[in-house]
Amino acid sequence: MPAQPALPRDASTVVLIRDGADGVEVFLQRRVNTMAFAGGMTVFPGGGVDARDAEAHFSWTGPGAAWWARTLGATEPIAQSLVCAAVRETFEECGVLFATDADGRFPEPGTLADERAQLVDKSLSLAGFLADRGLTLRADLIAPLAHWIAPVIEKRRYDTRFFVAALPEGQHADGETSEVSVAGWLSARQALARWVDRQHFLLPPTWSQLREIARYDTVADLLGEPREITTVMPEATTPMMSGLRFPNSDEYFVELDGRLPSDAKR
Repeated sequence: MPAQPALPRDASTVVLIRDGADGVEVFLQRRVNTMAFAGGMTVFPGGGVDARDAEAHFSWTGPGAAWWARTLGATEPIAQSLVCAAVRETFEECGVLFATDADGRFPEPGTLADERAQLVDKSLSLAGFLADRGLTLRADLIAPLAHWIAPVIEKRRYDTRFFVAALPEGQHADGETSEVSVAGWLSARQALARWVDRQHFLLPPTWSQLREIARYDTVADLLGEPREITTVMPEATTPMMSGLRFPNSDEYFVELDGRLPSDAKR
């Protein structure tokens, strides 16, 4: 365990959902093995907050920063940054944009490739992109889901708010990002079954959100459920992953058993 724990960086993760034959489906990405954080893991789109995500000079529809601050347990500037990061990261990583024009229409697919690339290389801010295109950020299309802070044993720590959002009609989620090797849709139940079958690796926060989503048969049921956000920061009882304790961690490690090196097992 580090003598001085690293300060966690604010981050946003978006669980993109749609209806499917086997309950609610989620869009998942397997990060390339070379990524410094969660390399090789199957995750939802997301990433760290950019300092420019706090810029306020653009149109916004839906709950304002004050509502998000109360809901997320954050200051208004941080709450706005988290919502903006959620919108920006979803667009960067899978091409889905929660923003509409003055008539409430989503941009035509494929017309924003240049702006997407500029957001990725940070030559363009989200606020600048939305303002230049006359687009309104649709905070009413995303909802809070969970809040996890990485344990103190991690060298690279994130303070992550999880959001959930239905795939907007007419939009397509892709895997066109250098950070991802495989991307696609699975029902939450299928994703959990593949984890048990060792077809992919899920970190505890991803596993926990999939378990929650697997409870629902439809997107409407999931989004209609009142939800109180509580903070989860796994407790580290040992310096190994198997020493983490979090809600339902015993079940997680039963499923994980057999994947870790013998000296890392409980």
